[in-house]
Amino acid sequence: MIRILAAAAFLSLFAHASEAATPWRILAVGDSITEGGASFSCYRPLLAERLRAAGIRFEFVGSRGTDPLRHEGYGGKNVEFLSAQVPPRLKDHPFDIVLLHAGHNHFAEEKPVPGMIASTESLIRSFRAANPRVVVLLAQVIPAGKLPKYSYLPELNRELARLAARLHSTLQPVVVVDQATGFDWKTDTVDDHVHPNAAGAAKMTARWLEALMPVVLKPAEPATPPR
Repeated sequence: MIRILAAAAFLSLFAHASEAATPWRILAVGDSITEGGASFSCYRPLLAERLRAAGIRFEFVGSRGTDPLRHEGYGGKNVEFLSAQVPPRLKDHPFDIVLLHAGHNHFAEEKPVPGMIASTESLIRSFRAANPRVVVLLAQVIPAGKLPKYSYLPELNRELARLAARLHSTLQPVVVVDQATGFDWKTDTVDDHVHPNAAGAAKMTARWLEALMPVVLKPAEPATPPR
């Protein structure tokens, strides 16, 4: 499914893909799992390494962090915070592709999923307003062993898949990236049972790459962009 949806991104990004000298601008958005921290591993450095090894020209963009790994990751914040804080920053940090992994920092008792889906949709619409040809890679988020706090995550991931199906189009792709399947908090997180260790970050990197590569690799015979 990831490969099928991501392939549609070629049409909307034909012009960019045909300009080999132009690096892809990648915006990573999320909470501490995106931002990174001293006590756990983050997918962004490894993903950058893997993209460079594949010969992909790219840059991570955003208002936070330092080159070459800038981002819009906010430790301890939820998707409602992101939907309010990230959009005003977008015009100053142009992007082609968004990696969105946001689903933690709520409590199950809040029954937060409907509000989180609404905020995720708001974020995606803000990405599209800033770049009508953006490709959004929307993650079903990694599971956590901090329970019952995060017992809402399976429900959230089901609803994220439905949201992607509803918003996806050929010209404005929303590609589901299943970061949940195969990620085991017992072996893939640090002692807090939430944040990735090195093995967890490697799994996240592999899933992002599976979705990214069909987008950033120039097709052998580019299709004619729709009129």
